[in-house]
Amino acid sequence: MVRLDVILGWMQTHQELMSWLAVISLLTFLVTLFALPILIIHIPEKYFLHKKRISPNNPKPAIGFRLVCLILKNILGVCFVLIGIMMLFLPGQGLLSILIGVMLMNFPGKYKVERAIIRQKKVLSTINWLRAKAHRPPLQVEHGD
Repeated sequence: MVRLDVILGWMQTHQELMSWLAVISLLTFLVTLFALPILIIHIPEKYFLHKKRISPNNPKPAIGFRLVCLILKNILGVCFVLIGIMMLFLPGQGLLSILIGVMLMNFPGKYKVERAIIRQKKVLSTINWLRAKAHRPPLQVEHGD
């Protein structure tokens, strides 16, 4: 077992790193404090009702533009997931950040992961509370597969 004086000694010798971690923690907290509610209120209320993800019938933009948007969306999603994982240990809404990140990314089985996260009672109640404050209807969730 690591002794407290060893940890404190390491922290004192790495004060600059600890300062950067504090700044990054504060910035991610502030960004998610403003970005998460905006993203959450724009989720369609019936997004989680179907067993399979239903693709919208949008006209397809130019392939190059679509590829750039897809790459940027996935990078943003990975950032939200990483920040969410950090916020499981630091101040902030870790699970909500992870949910938003997963929703932004593209990977096989994504919809199942989204539904598993949203079915968590605390996550769903927090999201619906935020949506109610924005005068949006609650998310409808089908329980059990």
